[in-house]
Amino acid sequence: MSDDVHHQHEETFEPATLGATPSSADALEAPVAPPRAPMSSWPMYALGLVLLVDQMDQSIVRGMVTSLKAEFGVGDFAIGLLTSSFILVNGIITLPAGYLADRWHRTRTIGHTVLGWSAITALGAAAPNFTALVALRAALGFGQGITEPSAGSLLADYYPLERRGRAFSIQQILLFVGIGSGIGIGGVISEQWGWRWGFAVAGMPGVLVAIVAYRLREPRRGASDRLHLGIEDDDVEAELAQPLFDHGFRHFLRDMWDGLKADLRTIMRITTMRYALVGIAVLQFTVFGISTWLPQFYERQLHVAAGKAEGVVGALIILGGIPGILLGGRVADYFNDKVRGARMAIPAYCIMVGTTFFAISYIHMPVAAVFVTQMLGLFVIVMAIPALRAGLSDAVPANLRGAGFGAFNIVTVVLGAASAPLIVSALSQIFDNNLRTAFLIVTPPVYLGAFILLRARDHLEADTAKIFEAILTAMQEQKDREALDTETP
Repeated sequence: MSDDVHHQHEETFEPATLGATPSSADALEAPVAPPRAPMSSWPMYALGLVLLVDQMDQSIVRGMVTSLKAEFGVGDFAIGLLTSSFILVNGIITLPAGYLADRWHRTRTIGHTVLGWSAITALGAAAPNFTALVALRAALGFGQGITEPSAGSLLADYYPLERRGRAFSIQQILLFVGIGSGIGIGGVISEQWGWRWGFAVAGMPGVLVAIVAYRLREPRRGASDRLHLGIEDDDVEAELAQPLFDHGFRHFLRDMWDGLKADLRTIMRITTMRYALVGIAVLQFTVFGISTWLPQFYERQLHVAAGKAEGVVGALIILGGIPGILLGGRVADYFNDKVRGARMAIPAYCIMVGTTFFAISYIHMPVAAVFVTQMLGLFVIVMAIPALRAGLSDAVPANLRGAGFGAFNIVTVVLGAASAPLIVSALSQIFDNNLRTAFLIVTPPVYLGAFILLRARDHLEADTAKIFEAILTAMQEQKDREALDTETP
């Protein structure tokens, strides 16, 4: 990637997006023209399949906890380390992956990545010892770290603002199917045939999903933002990206380092983004911290048999998560132009209410009552996810959304998938393997985080307006240049 390309990217989007101060809401009120042909729902499902196999591969270990403990003679903390081992690779790679998602062919990136992580998952079946298994699971970190920025950026380009909530909800529904099926499959297969077969089975679907990703159309960046303003791009695929290493690998690394710093500076000047990252951290801490240890909660505190407990949690995630995600997407779109800052306010309230249901479920109750209460809590909590993702897409300009979703992902991983399971496992061991107490201890900070997220509603509409004003300004400048060229003899 040459310096010219890098500087062009930075100069075109950073000043235009954040340097202008909108004097009115005209950018948001611009007439919206419907597309000449119905928008296909296929991309949201296809990118959802990517999340499904990713989460199935990650969650398979949660269903094998009992078998892995018996096989390797390890405790809760070691299992927590195993489920969080991907954090190092993920944390290192996700921001550079966001940079590339803003500059390279995103569908190819996803296809290549899915093939790679599926092979690594299948290799887990041959792990000779616990250390090797941890190393293989750690290598999986590159999967979500790379696909998350590209998939988020693609969805925001496939669907305009008024349809983003539903698009992200469909994608995230399949994420929960992956979590639920991973836990369920891991529990059933490990009980019947052993944990090695669980890894072998989980690695198979990725080949088909990679083929699906390769066949997706690569849209032009910002296509859906222009569509929201009634501007349709030609029905052609985006131009092919320049070769990454056309000036050498060292030159590419220097370009990437400079460009990534500039991109992140721009993103962190977006007020909505700063508050949203707090909400994302809270949401993911809740989801990962509880879901990782929920099968063991049912086994230890509720005395559900090993194997069945994983099936119960899989059913809980599917029955509570899927309807909640689906409704959350529709609510995010319906109230977007009816409630101030809806795509930040809705997640804040959902996190507060859903967490309360889970807190109630930790008191001593029959298994059926716990299941129903947690299903309601999960239903409400996950309603936040489509709105948060759509709100992030609304507030970040198109050519920086890869970096934006990279920041989203690193917060999700560091403060959710990595730290939460380890913190819960450490607290459990302190209190004599009592997960009920551990869950109650990590609950109160969630309310504070949700309250901070609620403050983002005051900034979302202004940040979104800046994007559309920048588009209209750029169009007017182009018209002025064309008129000047026509007048010049």
